[in-house]
Amino acid sequence: MTQHAHPGAAPAAEFFEAPARAEAAAGVADAFRRAHGGEPAGVWSAPGRVNLIGEHVDYTGGLCLPLALPHRTFVALRPRTDGVVRVRSVQADEGFEGPLHEVGPGSPQGWAAYVAGVPWAMWERGLAGSAVSGGFDAVVDGHVPLGSGLSSSAALECAVAVALGELAGLPLDDAGRAVLAGACVQAENEVAGAPTGGMDQAASLRCTEGGGILLDTRDDTVQQVPLDLAAAGLALLVMDTRAEHSHAGGEYGARRASVERACEVLGVPTLREVDPERLDEALARLGDDELRRRVRHVVTEIDRVRRAADLLRAGREREIAGLLDASHESLRSDYEVSCRELDLAVDTARASGALAARMTGGGFGGSAIALVEVDAVQPVARAVASAFAGVGLRAPQFLAALPSHGAARDL
Repeated sequence: MTQHAHPGAAPAAEFFEAPARAEAAAGVADAFRRAHGGEPAGVWSAPGRVNLIGEHVDYTGGLCLPLALPHRTFVALRPRTDGVVRVRSVQADEGFEGPLHEVGPGSPQGWAAYVAGVPWAMWERGLAGSAVSGGFDAVVDGHVPLGSGLSSSAALECAVAVALGELAGLPLDDAGRAVLAGACVQAENEVAGAPTGGMDQAASLRCTEGGGILLDTRDDTVQQVPLDLAAAGLALLVMDTRAEHSHAGGEYGARRASVERACEVLGVPTLREVDPERLDEALARLGDDELRRRVRHVVTEIDRVRRAADLLRAGREREIAGLLDASHESLRSDYEVSCRELDLAVDTARASGALAARMTGGGFGGSAIALVEVDAVQPVARAVASAFAGVGLRAPQFLAALPSHGAARDL
């Protein structure tokens, strides 16, 4: 709930709280009964994610270190047998209804693509079964802030995927979840038309409570990494600038195209093959200064992720601060995916006592994170809110990033 300050006082920091899971699951089940009549087969949910470090490397074989948020999207679902998908959203007035055989690249459009695209992609990947091909009725209820860079789209896809996977009798161990994550990526890339990598879906499906995952996007393997910041007296503050972004926009696709072009020039399948110790040699082979900066970000960012994971495994959480700061500078200067709001949040957080801060997610809006002392969460948040108010920007919103577990049945 938004807190209102007295005239002349510093603006209060608005925190976006995650609802209790049992309460949210019961609520979406009730919404299903009203929308479709009868009982759902169950309620499933999947979390949004925040990436600790490892940005814009998941589509070129890199390493990422995301964690799942307590903020989740809930789906009440019941299978059908006539191949029709009917879905409503608690957050949207308009729903979607249509046959699965009409789903494909570019259709449907809007948020329904992230729902209907999942069974289409599962079928395309050979994950057959009546629960996949027969259609379904569903109601979705999202509690991941939209446009925040915290993967509300992946949370929606993964909640649908784990529901259909369970109903189809598919394995839901880590290997099975990796398969579902691939289907969700295909749905987002081909049906929704957003050229994202696979980090978001891997985090939403494969994270566990109390840690992050070191995701190797070259082979989709994950390693669990402990992330007990509280034991170190620290907290991870998410600062949603509320400057909305969209992965379907041209800038994200342009960055990915640059990376692919660089790989062609260097003769490598992904930039993961570029040795950070020999980065200057690789850069010298690229005739375009913009391309050199793009490659420098990716190669150095992958190296920062590797070093951050080593520090966390060693219980040296505070020492990742320099890596987080360096990541933002690289994203701001070399990859050029930051923006006024993200830079203001990062710079203000640092100036107000944060150990480190960086943008997170695809950029061009969305969220930043700050590594702070536990007792500095509120002061840093208030300072950022004041800075935004001081330049006439929309008030930011804040979340506590508590490492949570991946998609699961709730009811």
